[in-house]
Order: sequence, then C-alpha cells, then structure tokens
Amino acid sequence: MTRRELDAAGITDPSLRAAYTHCRRLNARHGRTYFLATRLLPVERRSAVHALYGFARWADDIVDDLDGHRTPEERDRLLRRLESDLAHGLRTGGGTEPVVRAVADTADRYGIEPALFADFLVSMRSDLHVTDYPTYADLRAYMHGSAAVIGLQMLPVLGTVVPRAEAAPHAADLGVAFQLTNFLRDVGEDLDRGRVYLPADLLAAHGVDRPLLEWSRRTGRGDPRIRAALIAAGAMTREVYRAAEPGIPMLDPRTRPCIRTAFTLYGGILEAIADQDYTVVHRRAVVSRGRRAATAAAGVVQIAAARWCARPARGAPRADGAAVPTKGPAR
Repeated sequence: MTRRELDAAGITDPSLRAAYTHCRRLNARHGRTYFLATRLLPVERRSAVHALYGFARWADDIVDDLDGHRTPEERDRLLRRLESDLAHGLRTGGGTEPVVRAVADTADRYGIEPALFADFLVSMRSDLHVTDYPTYADLRAYMHGSAAVIGLQMLPVLGTVVPRAEAAPHAADLGVAFQLTNFLRDVGEDLDRGRVYLPADLLAAHGVDRPLLEWSRRTGRGDPRIRAALIAAGAMTREVYRAAEPGIPMLDPRTRPCIRTAFTLYGGILEAIADQDYTVVHRRAVVSRGRRAATAAAGVVQIAAARWCARPARGAPRADGAAVPTKGPAR
C-alpha cells in the first residue's frame, strides 16, 4: 500500500519515499483512529497526511519523553533543533530528520503556510513548563498551536468546494474538538506526566482541583465532583464538534468520507467515556474494534457514492485551487 500511495502522489526520489514511509509507520503505530480514517482518503493524498501527522507525532514525543530519560532542558534543545531543521527544510526541501523532509515536501506541494508549523512548535515548547490552564481561554490559546493549526494544515490537502477561508474556522474547530477529546480520554495519563489540560475554572465550578484529581488517580477511588466536572468537559467538547461539523460539506466530496469517519470515531470516544461512567482518571476509554470497523465500512460506502456522483469528471472541485499540489507532483 505504501508504494501505491507514493506512486499516486508522484513521489519518486528514493530518499523522499523513505521519509514518507517513515511518517506512515508513525501514523500506523500511534494514531490508530487517525490512520484508519486516513485510509479513506484518495490514494494520492494519503502520503501528505502521513507527513503532517508524522511531524506532529515526532515533536510530541520529544515533549512527552515517555521513557523519562531527558531533562526539560534537553527536550527544549531537541525542539529548537527540530525547529531549525524545519525552517531549513521549508526553505530548501532538505532536512536532517525524515519527518522534516517529508513535511517540508508536503508544505511545498500544497502551499501550506510555514507560520502554521511555527505556531505548532510554540505550543509544543510550552508543554515543557506549563502544566495547567487557569481558564478555557488560556487552553484555547494553547490549542491554537497544538490543534487548530493541524486542521488548517490539513485543509489544502483535503480540498474545498468553497473558498478556503470560509472552511478554515471549521477546520480549526475540528482540530480543537479532537484534542479536547484526547484531553478528556487521557486525564489519568496526563496526571502521571504532571499535567492537567482541563481548565481550572471548569474544574473549580464543580469543586475539583489538582490535588483531588491526583488523590483519585493514586487511590483508584471516584468522587461525584470529578464526575460532574468531566460531564461538563464532555458537554463543552460536544459544542466544539457542533461548531466544526458544518465544515465537512465544504470539503472536496472525495475527502469528506475520511473526515466524517474521523468525526464519528472521535465522537465515539466521548460516548465510550460516558459509557464507562466518566472513570477516565483511572482508565482510558476506547472505541471497540467492531464499532471502528462499522464506521470505516460506512466511510467506504460514502467514498463509492462520491466517486459515482463525480463521474465522468476527473479530479477534485477547484473552488480555490485546493487539493492540487501547487508545485507539481514530482520534484
């Protein structure tokens, strides 16, 4: 499948093919929900999405350092080195890291704004020293770089049937909705890393603070105040999904099934959290394999319908030249 994706995208250089393949492996290993949805994209666009995910995953792994071998200072140096490597890659198409070579090539092909990557790295660096967020406004400022820009990076790859600026706010909201879902799912694991991503004002409204969360994590015992706060966080996240959803019909019909599937799968995580009675402080909620498979199957049906409706025309709608590499398929 990797070779077919690379051939369809017109990626011929052996070292660049290897870089994209590396990103695809990262996506398959770490982003199960995301990877499943990506497989519903037109084959020629998948490698670009793997590159965007691979770069984000690489930076996130530097920050989290799950093995605990690096000090914050060492992680900061690695992030700054990555930032420098990316700046060089965006200028020249090169880069030391495979993820940088792939994402720089994708940014060039699709005309993705370099500022979106700079904003992403600003938020990644803040994770080295910021461990909680007093208000939802503070959290949203962080998520602009950590999540909203991901949706904006994706938009040129997905393509639109409206001017891209019209779809952009919804794409940003979808990135935020996905990340809020992850924050809610990963409350316990984030506590283990010394972080609380749920805003303190939302928690305080229900009588919850960090010490109470840490007590619950440590003892395995629940508390009705925590449950109420998590329910409120779930409701807040659903509001962002509602703001994002109108953007899906604005996408190229051939990419809508992918995003609709991701939208449904991530929304399913919220339902799984509710089904396990908001015990995410103690265990992560997951969507069952059966449900994921059924959602993916529905996406395949949507793809078939989109292809049928698009005949005999070839290619994506071109409201603003989106979803067509701006520099040509080969370099």
